[in-house]
Order: sequence, then C-alpha cells, then structure tokens
Amino acid sequence: METLLAGIALVLLALLGAPLFAIIGAIAMMSFTAAGIDSSAVIVELYRIGSNPTLVAIPLFTFAGYMLAESNAPTRIVNLARALFGWMPGGLAVVSLMTCALFTAFTGASGVTIVALGGLLYPILLKENYGERFSLGLVTTSGSLGLLFPPSLPLILYAVMSRVSVDKLFAAGIIPGFVLLTGLALHSIRYGVRTHVPRTPFALHEVWSTLRKAAWEIPLPVLIIGGIYTGIFTATEAAAVTAFYVLIVEVFVYHDLKLFPDIPRVMRESMLLVGAILMIIGTAMGLTNYLVDEEVPMQLFELTKTFVNDPLVFLIILNLFLIVVGMMMDIFSAIIVVVPLIIPIALAYGVDPVHLGIIFLTNLEIGYLTPPVGLNLFISSLRFGKQVFTVVRSVLPFMVILVAALVLITYVPDLSLWLVRLLGVE
Repeated sequence: METLLAGIALVLLALLGAPLFAIIGAIAMMSFTAAGIDSSAVIVELYRIGSNPTLVAIPLFTFAGYMLAESNAPTRIVNLARALFGWMPGGLAVVSLMTCALFTAFTGASGVTIVALGGLLYPILLKENYGERFSLGLVTTSGSLGLLFPPSLPLILYAVMSRVSVDKLFAAGIIPGFVLLTGLALHSIRYGVRTHVPRTPFALHEVWSTLRKAAWEIPLPVLIIGGIYTGIFTATEAAAVTAFYVLIVEVFVYHDLKLFPDIPRVMRESMLLVGAILMIIGTAMGLTNYLVDEEVPMQLFELTKTFVNDPLVFLIILNLFLIVVGMMMDIFSAIIVVVPLIIPIALAYGVDPVHLGIIFLTNLEIGYLTPPVGLNLFISSLRFGKQVFTVVRSVLPFMVILVAALVLITYVPDLSLWLVRLLGVE
C-alpha cells in the first residue's frame, strides 16, 4: 500500500512539473531501500560517470554551440549557402535544410534551431514565394535534422550511456545523416520545380563576398571531423579546440559577442542545460544499476522473445516504441533513461550497438515531430504564432520522407557501419 501511494505521489509530482532528475532519483532511492541496499548507491554512480573522459566534451561543445547561436554566424552561413545553391530549383529550401542541419549539429538542441534559424529563414522563404504550409513544415522539420552529424551532443551522450566509442558514433552518423538530408532536399527540389519559385542566379562575386564573410566559420566541421579521424586529437580534445576557436572568432575576429558581459551570460545559459543533463545522468544511472541488479533487461528480453523471434520484427517494434519515446520525452532524457534498458535486449537480438545508436537518434528526430505531443510542434507553434494543428499538417509530408529513410537506415546496417570500418575507428 505504501509503495502504491508513493507511486501515485511521484506521478502527481511529475504532472505538476517536478524536475525529471528528482523523480528518477526518488524512484531509484525507493527501489534500493525496498531491496535493503543503502540509498547512497544512487549517488555513487556520479563518481563513475565523472571519470569518463568523454563527458568533458558535453559542456565544451554545448558552450561552442551556444556562442554560435548568439552570434551572427547563422546569417553568414545562410548567405553563403544561398549564394552557392540558390540557383537550384527549390534552392532556398535546400539551403535552409543544410544550414539547420549544420547548426543543430553544433547546438545539439532542435528547439534552439527552430527559434534562432527558423525565425531567420521562415520570413525569407515566404518572401521568395514558397508556400506558407511548405515553409512552416520545412523549418519545423529542419530543427532536429542535424542530430546525426558530429559533434552532435546526443551522439556524445549516447556514447556515454552505452559505453560505445564516440569516434565510432561520429563516423556512423554521417551517411545516415546525409540520407535524411538528401531525401528532404529532393522533396524541396521537386516542390521548387512544381511551383516555379524564384531562383537566385549564380554570381561568382556574391559567392566570393559571402565566402570571405564566413571564412572563419567554414573550417569548423573540417577542424572537428578531420582532426579526430586523422588522429591529431581525440573527440574530447576536439571539443576543447572547438570551444576555444569559436570564442576567439566570435569575440575577437567578428566582434559579434563581447568578452563581458556576453560570454559569462552564454556560459551560464549553456551550463544550465549541461547541469540538467548531468543530474539526470547521475540519478538515471543509479536507477539503471538497480534494474540491472534485478535483471530487469533480461526479463524484458525473455518476455519479448516469447512473442518475437525474428530480429527484423524486433526492429519494427523497437522503432515504434522509440518514436513514442521521442514524442513523450526530450531527447536527452530519452537517451539517459531508455538506452541502458534497450541495449542488452538489442545485443541479444544481434543488433550492433553503434547501429542501434543511429536507429535510436533517428527515431527521436521523428518523435520530435510526431503528433499529438511532439516537442518541436509546440516550439514551432509558439515561435511562428500558428495553431498546433496547422503545424502538424505542415510536417506530415516531411515525416513520410523521414520514416522512409528510417526504414532504410534500420534495415541496411552498412549505412551506419561502412564508414566506421573504412576509417578503422576503435
């Protein structure tokens, strides 16, 4: 009876807006206490996580992403991409996709992309005679498009939670990320051809002008990816180099940010996100230890195996489950809470943990757009002053493409693993 009352109390607290880490921590402590184990076992997990060198990359990449968001970097990147690709049918739409993907890869938060870049691109799309529904669907969908590209924060977090090499995940996400991007780009080009939206004539002087203005930001992806896979530095060292580089460029080269008071403010805002993630990691891993001790993952596997013997069927069920998870939870909480539970089950079905990570994040991208409660639907609704139902209608054609790409990514593991093997990443 006491357990039931405590469970009801926790549900009520969650509905009233209690922090997720507090709810998870309470469940963990109650579970350990019921099992006769000292509740300090929950917080002990923080010490183990704190010794994980990959964890250092999270605050550094987050800080770099927030600095880029607060600067004029998005405008410079959009102008350059427009000069390069605006001549294509649907060129501005393709530019929007590419820019948002790059931006989300650095910020790791799709809401930031919709608010910052969406607010910049949506009026431009409308001005260039792109339809309102198409434009709204495009910027809403683009918000989570870059989560598979390094140095995406969700990729790093998955690596921490799954104990998989972050270098492998960085390599694994590149081709699937381009599969998603290409599918949406082809849809945009088809829309441009069908509706005859205006194009921006290719002008070499415009390319050169925008290239010069964005010259200091263009090397960032090459710096990170090239540095890691040529062995110059590790992913953690790449995070430190990126944060330092962005700080120098945005403060001392472009003067978009001031050393005081802008940088301390950006630090504070970015570290609020990092702090929330670390609190959830600590409590969730404590709860995971309890579940592992009680052999809950194996019990779930045995239950699943009773109904599902075929790994292909398991992947279908897994995809449906993860889309629901992505719809109900933010991506960081979903990774922290769900990954430790599904990895033992997926391994038992022969699913590679690196491939699983790409499947996982692709599902969460789609979950962000899934009605009725996909997070990006509400962010877009608030940002652009549209009813949620209007936003839902606008994203449906894009979701069809994303789901088709998800099926391809799920059932063709080499899309995720080929580059990992080619680079010989350990």
